[in-house]
Amino acid sequence: MQSTAFPVVSPTPRTIRIVSRKSQLALIQTHWVRDELQRHFPELGFEVVTMETQGDKVLDVSLSKIGDKGLFTQELEDSMLRGDSDFAVHSLKDLPTRLPEGLMLGCITEREDPADALVIHPSHRDKTLATLPPGAVIGTSSLRRLAQLRHHYPHLTFKDIRGNLNTRLRKLDEGGYDGIILAVAGLQRMDMGDRIHEILPADISLHAVGQGALGIECREGDEDILKLLSVLSHAPTTARCLAERAFLRELEGGCQVPIGVNTHLDEDTLTLTGLVASLDGQQLIQNTVQGPSAEAEALGTQLAQQLRAQGAQAILDEINAANRA
Repeated sequence: MQSTAFPVVSPTPRTIRIVSRKSQLALIQTHWVRDELQRHFPELGFEVVTMETQGDKVLDVSLSKIGDKGLFTQELEDSMLRGDSDFAVHSLKDLPTRLPEGLMLGCITEREDPADALVIHPSHRDKTLATLPPGAVIGTSSLRRLAQLRHHYPHLTFKDIRGNLNTRLRKLDEGGYDGIILAVAGLQRMDMGDRIHEILPADISLHAVGQGALGIECREGDEDILKLLSVLSHAPTTARCLAERAFLRELEGGCQVPIGVNTHLDEDTLTLTGLVASLDGQQLIQNTVQGPSAEAEALGTQLAQQLRAQGAQAILDEINAANRA
């Protein structure tokens, strides 16, 4: 007797929508995430959706003046909250430490070198930051870099520079600057590591919170997405970056405040150094804490409280008052 049962039809595999900024670096990072997930989950489809953020559109005003709350993330976050996309790939240093209700940091990937780098104009290829002539113009859009470099190299002149990485390099090559400061990780990801002239050591420039790592943001409670993202999670980087983000969150700082960090993990012992600087670079308040990596966020909070007690709060209050004026 012939069976009347209907054949089992497998459901169409779900397509995962990844939202990203449109910049070349953002897309390199997002495509890396997509390709890694595709390799782990070949049965799924992955689609990249691109958007411009406020930080991409407003290029004629310094970051410190237009604010930093969701500057490079809000439009992407709105897309996820509407259900138009499943997760967003960020440079972790751009992701605020307090996320909108309904969203969470789902994954932190393995970190590239988090240091800052000097990219030099060809006419100064025989120089370093320390040996550039007085008045040489260095471009940076980061108050963190600016404050530390003003402190160590008062003979230099500093000038704001905005735009994506290619735009900044073009402005340098056209002679608008004698050098510019960029993240090592961004240059390496864009196969421009040969442009690195000098990597700045931690005793000259503590890096930004989360610099060099990717942070993947998703909806809270989306267990399917969280399970996918778990294959990209890197535990040592996660411990270091959670400590750094807790430090920043406790100080309630961001692009508008010169705050730098450095972390080191030796087996299960995490060492976190943090700095708060005045805008003119005259005051650098710095300290270091150490403890179990399992207590990463508590260490970040502890360090922030120590710096406050050392006088960092007065610097923060002065900067915040100036920003409100």
